[in-house]
Amino acid sequence: MIRLILVVLFVAVFLILSLPIQGVLWIVGKFNPWAKKTVSLAIVSWAFNVVSFLSGIKRTVIGEENVPKDSAVLYVGNHRSIFDIVLAYPRVPRPTGFIAKKEILKVPLLNIWMIYMDCLFLDRSDIRKGMEMILTAIDKVKNGISIFIYPEGTRNKTDKPLGEFKKGSFKIAQKTNCPIVPVVINHSDEILEKHFPFIKATHVTIEYCKPVIMSELSKEDQKNIDQYVADIVEKTYLKNAQ
Repeated sequence: MIRLILVVLFVAVFLILSLPIQGVLWIVGKFNPWAKKTVSLAIVSWAFNVVSFLSGIKRTVIGEENVPKDSAVLYVGNHRSIFDIVLAYPRVPRPTGFIAKKEILKVPLLNIWMIYMDCLFLDRSDIRKGMEMILTAIDKVKNGISIFIYPEGTRNKTDKPLGEFKKGSFKIAQKTNCPIVPVVINHSDEILEKHFPFIKATHVTIEYCKPVIMSELSKEDQKNIDQYVADIVEKTYLKNAQ
């Protein structure tokens, strides 16, 4: 319980004390939007790393050299824990927006940081708004901002390695031909979800698979890109499960 209390206290203090910083970044963004994005990335990455430290998380990272540093990419991850973003975000090399559920917009101060970080918010109850969000994500990628998606749509709480991947998420890569980087995290649910409300020190594995380029795939694999990437993620998850 002590770890949970420390994490909650740190997040609360960070959000409150960072309010003036958000104001400064808002001004900076009027003159240099890219500087605002990169500084926001650095600040939030630092905060997430502190959360990982307070939670007692140790990380083994595999294949990070596979991530392109000079272009926007579509990260595709498996999703078993609310800690997945805490683990993944500090390692992105350039401004990156996560696709999150719209309910997070209700969290004061955190919602501002997420907007600064180019996050997009999915309304699962409205198909039209979902398509509008995908179009916005496509535009961001074309402007050099990577996007991180969890195609399962929600956390996988089953014993299966993966939930079903939603095909619509992959339109971002289909329309931009940006590299798809599968990101596979093992054991993140052992930090909190398996024994809520306790946070336990955990050793997680994060593997960045080789980028998938849509234009280099066969027509059949392009058509079934959701299953093609899901197979990569599942095989990697099972490989690192021990």
